[in-house]
Amino acid sequence: MHKAAYSVTFVRHGESEWNKMNLFCGWHDVGLSEEGEWDALEVSAAALKRENMCYDIAFTSCLRRANQTLDIILKELNLKDIPVRQLWRLNERHYGALTGFNKRQMADIYGEEQVQVWRRSFNVPPPAIEPTNPYYHAIKNNPRLRHINEKDFPSTETLETTMERVVPEWTDSIIPEVRAGKRVLVVAHGTSLRGLVKHIQDADIMKFNLPNSIPFIIDFDESMKMVGGIRFLANDETVLKAMEKVASIGGK
Repeated sequence: MHKAAYSVTFVRHGESEWNKMNLFCGWHDVGLSEEGEWDALEVSAAALKRENMCYDIAFTSCLRRANQTLDIILKELNLKDIPVRQLWRLNERHYGALTGFNKRQMADIYGEEQVQVWRRSFNVPPPAIEPTNPYYHAIKNNPRLRHINEKDFPSTETLETTMERVVPEWTDSIIPEVRAGKRVLVVAHGTSLRGLVKHIQDADIMKFNLPNSIPFIIDFDESMKMVGGIRFLANDETVLKAMEKVASIGGK
């Protein structure tokens, strides 16, 4: 068995205001809910402190919910001075025309099967967002996203197209820091992290759900191949319950 030479810590942001309301969020830039802030402190940061984790550099997306989660973690670990790189390619997947709509309502209209296909399939996109969507202009005019070239700005995405932007960022921006011996923390989103996990372990993760807030660590050998499995910094029961919550479309 190959020996672990490097490890990277990943965290999916805490509950956002729209997670709380069971809305498709994607590129709409909402902040953490009160519970999300608590989770970032008492779940994410607390788990990392228990493991005496320390980092030299952090990567995150351009969206507030990930930035807030990272800020809380770094403050709690006394790491506010380390470099932080905000990369739009680590943003959550764009949910297209579903943005702003309740998952339960969409399931009632289109059927649960169709909504789960849009949420979990590899390459079936939801309909593209249109200017008539109430959040279209807020997304297009978000100052945090203005530096993105028009040709790169999505109107809908799948796991496949999300991976097409996330994986090169992993290869070109994150891996060089890991290879340089830096201790790396990545705080991002459900689909962007699922895409990275799929790339790293080359497995079918259509039914794999990443829980909010629970940090996980992946070890790598000298050639950046995964060693062992994903290590969540929580007990199995806690992880399983959190995964089931993420997988659910939600109650009526």
